[in-house]
Amino acid sequence: MPPNSGPTFKMKTIVWFVLVLGPLTAAGEVVFAEPGERATIKCGGNKDPLNLDWKRGQKLIIGYLRRGSPRRGREEIASRSRLLQANLMIDKVKKEDAGQFTCEADSKMYRHTLLVVSVSVSPSGELQLGSKATLQCQVEGLSPAPPVQWKRPGVDKPTESHTVKLNPVASSDAGTWECVFSQDGQIKNVSLVMKVKAPEPSTVSPSKTTEGNKKTCNNCGSNSKTSNDSRPLVLLGLSLWVWVGIGVGVGGLVAVSLMFGVTVLYKRIKRRKERHRRLKNSRQPLTTRQFCQCDHPTAAAKPQQERRREKPLLTE
Repeated sequence: MPPNSGPTFKMKTIVWFVLVLGPLTAAGEVVFAEPGERATIKCGGNKDPLNLDWKRGQKLIIGYLRRGSPRRGREEIASRSRLLQANLMIDKVKKEDAGQFTCEADSKMYRHTLLVVSVSVSPSGELQLGSKATLQCQVEGLSPAPPVQWKRPGVDKPTESHTVKLNPVASSDAGTWECVFSQDGQIKNVSLVMKVKAPEPSTVSPSKTTEGNKKTCNNCGSNSKTSNDSRPLVLLGLSLWVWVGIGVGVGGLVAVSLMFGVTVLYKRIKRRKERHRRLKNSRQPLTTRQFCQCDHPTAAAKPQQERRREKPLLTE
């Protein structure tokens, strides 16, 4: 049997691999990011290696060989990633980006973890006083997810839970909530500002208001009249001032229309009178004085005929 065979040789081989390959993998860091932010993951070691590959799991994101042109993977995250020297920069981080990342620089590998932390409230937006709401704090990138704590505004003792249910929502719940958790000695705080408003007063129809007044008003004296007079008069769902505004607007429109109609009628009557006066003047008979005054030239006087000479009478 050869001297290098047997269990002793196998054990030496395993120890040799551990001693040689162990330093080739260095411990990385934990990077925190929120959805929509930019995350920067440092490679470590040489800042300008000759060979570089960034991977998420086993899939290539971006890298280069001998400082050549960058090579990009087919994953969607590759389109949002770029290199800053040997560091990886991811724009517009998504929840799906969370997980394990490896940076292989000149045959040396560094492992890193990207945790995406998101906080939300349902329903979103401004909450109404007395309604129901649910707050959630999610940490993506680790399995199982690390424990988190919710800090209420104005309360020192936190609530250890990923989800906080408010039923009902109180005015003291308004303010800044914080989701706090720790990983590898690092503490991350994510804030959520919550607004609470009072519910809008419900509108009561005039019929219901009248019936309520009849039931509660036993003595219809001066006090009840004063209280009723202080309330705005509502007719067909509109207040008295709205009806006054509508009346003023309609009255103004009618007045303008009447003025326009009167002006047009006056002009027509005036033109009709003028036409009638001209027609009357054209049909009026001429007077004696006007009849003798003619524009035609006077006729030439007839030449007087010479009187015939009378023959003398013959006397006997």
